[in-house]
Amino acid sequence: MSRFGFVVMPSENLRWETLQALQSSPKGRITFDARWSERGEDILSGCKEALSLSPRSGVVLERLGSLPLHRSGFRGSSSGGSSPGLSEELPASIFSSGSIPDSSISTKHSPLSAAPPSSNEQASEYKLSERKGVSDEAKDENPDSDVCEVSSPPSPPPISLLSPKAMETAGRIIRFEEEHREKAKLAVRLRQEIQEKLVAAVASAESEQLKRFEELMELKQRQEYQSMRDMMDRETKESMGRQEKLKEEQRHRMKILNLRLREAEQQRLREAEHERQRQAEGKERLRTLNTIQEEILQLNQLLEPSSQTKSDFPAASLSSYSTRGNQLCSQVSEVVRKTAEGEFPSVEDMTVAERALHEMRALIRLMQEEAAEAQEKKRKEQEEEEEHRKQAELQAQQEAQKKAAQSAKEKAQKKGLQNSAEDVTRKWFKELQESAAQCAEAIEQLNSPKDAQTKKLKLELQKAATIPISQISSNSGSQLREIFDKVDKLLSGRAVVSGGRSVSTSQHPQGLDFVCYKLAEKFVKQGEEEVASHHEAAFPIAVVASGIWELQPRVGELFLAHLHKKCPYAVPHYPPMKDGTAVEEYQRILGYRVDDAGVEGQDSFLKRMSGMIRLYAAIIQLRWPYGSKQGSVPHGLNHGWRWLAQMLNMEPLADITATLLFDFLEVCGNALMKQYQIQFWKLILLLKDEYFPRIEAVTSSGQMGSVIRLKQFLQTSLQSRQISPPKGQLGSAFWRS
Repeated sequence: MSRFGFVVMPSENLRWETLQALQSSPKGRITFDARWSERGEDILSGCKEALSLSPRSGVVLERLGSLPLHRSGFRGSSSGGSSPGLSEELPASIFSSGSIPDSSISTKHSPLSAAPPSSNEQASEYKLSERKGVSDEAKDENPDSDVCEVSSPPSPPPISLLSPKAMETAGRIIRFEEEHREKAKLAVRLRQEIQEKLVAAVASAESEQLKRFEELMELKQRQEYQSMRDMMDRETKESMGRQEKLKEEQRHRMKILNLRLREAEQQRLREAEHERQRQAEGKERLRTLNTIQEEILQLNQLLEPSSQTKSDFPAASLSSYSTRGNQLCSQVSEVVRKTAEGEFPSVEDMTVAERALHEMRALIRLMQEEAAEAQEKKRKEQEEEEEHRKQAELQAQQEAQKKAAQSAKEKAQKKGLQNSAEDVTRKWFKELQESAAQCAEAIEQLNSPKDAQTKKLKLELQKAATIPISQISSNSGSQLREIFDKVDKLLSGRAVVSGGRSVSTSQHPQGLDFVCYKLAEKFVKQGEEEVASHHEAAFPIAVVASGIWELQPRVGELFLAHLHKKCPYAVPHYPPMKDGTAVEEYQRILGYRVDDAGVEGQDSFLKRMSGMIRLYAAIIQLRWPYGSKQGSVPHGLNHGWRWLAQMLNMEPLADITATLLFDFLEVCGNALMKQYQIQFWKLILLLKDEYFPRIEAVTSSGQMGSVIRLKQFLQTSLQSRQISPPKGQLGSAFWRS
């Protein structure tokens, strides 16, 4: 029993009530550190400061002071005279009223003494705690009472101060609860982990068992499947074995059947082939018989008296031939009549028909021979008559040409133009022709050899002279120089290799003249053939010819003689037709080719003339670049100027004059322009204004091609005051190649 006279209950009995009272008390939620005692701090160190009461403490004290004195008479009693009710109320009020007052609130008000409370204060505190407990219970029962309390003036809070011992006990209780709670949490966590591990282990074991079960089931399925496949394979093999046996038996039977069928087919084919061959032979004989009959009938028509080809044939002979032809036709018709019943002609029938055909052909041959003799006789008579007629026409033509020449001469004399070359030009032309004729006579012994050795030498010299000229091209300057050196070597009397053998002009007295003659002839031939076809070929041929002309003037003279003979317009010279000269001979003099087939066409003639004039125009402006002489060109541009001037002084010829003027100016016009300049343009202007209308006047509508080309050339040249260099001209780059 305490000094207040209350019966103190053992702690064992009040433990849970105290905890309940602390839990329900608002002071039981005081914050504290459970490790205060471990750090050596006092659990109520924060409460050692001066305590303060709220402003309403006075009201509480007044109420406590107004209580009857008998209620507070417990302070003087120290023995068991106190009532048991009071002793029971005190602990209840103490432990139920709550805990320590709020230090934050108490510090804001008047401080209180730290001495132990008096009995009156304890009693008042007890009653307040009771009221507080009652009010708290009412508040818990009726939550809406808080609203009323907020609106009504708040009552002063009760003051409940505990001793440090009580506070330490409360702290230990709280710490015990925390430790117990932590231990419980730890135990729960450990148990949960153990449970999770146990669940995971059980799940893993179940999963492994499930996998093993699935593997076992798969194994059983595979075993069953394998057994089924083995059984099916055995059945398949057995079935295939039976099928192979059946197939083998079938193949054997088919083989036997095929052999039989093949034998039957071969037999049928042999019979069919035999029948086809017989039919083919019969049809062939039938076609041959029909052909023979057709030919005999056609030949028999030639024997008819009404044939125009036999109009001059004797009537008696023709009648006998016709009778025999009809007999042969009857024989063949008799054979054909036998085959009309569907049978093919036999070999004997074919022999009869062929014999009749041969006899008919012989009959026709005899008749044709007689007819040919009669026609030959008649043709000779017609030729004689034609010859007389031609001679009469030729005489009339010569007379007409004489009259035309005389009238043209008179007309030209009136107009100032000539019909032939000047006397000096004609004299030069004759001298060249006589020189060429003398050279031809001099080399007659070598040109027409009688012994084999001279003939062989002639062929070798001719090849050595002409083959290099045929190889001239515009491929490279080095090749052209090799050709020139080879010809120069031959003309100088040195030995050259030709056809695998060495040959020289010194092997025969006429060797040099023969080579010069053949070289000149070959150059002219290259002009009328190669240059006529390829205009650019004129320059490589001309430069070699000019170089050889410079080294050996004899070659140049012979070249001009051959050129004037084949192309008299290069003089220029229009040879007149003399009395007694045949037309063909006169055409040959004019440059036309005349042979057994007749006179060549105008296009071919103009093409050859064009080639030779182009070669001549190229020669007069070129010089061999590697020559040693420093003089002028042996036959230079002055001869070209002379030729052009004389052409304009002569009456134009239809088609020929326009062609030659165009070719000459296209090749040599640029060189003449550079050489004569103003005089050249005067000549071109004269050609366009005065001479060209004469050309148009003598040209027919079918020969205007060359006239149009010349007109366009003159117009272009006069408009631009320039003549372009000819195509194919050899430049410095060519000689470096």
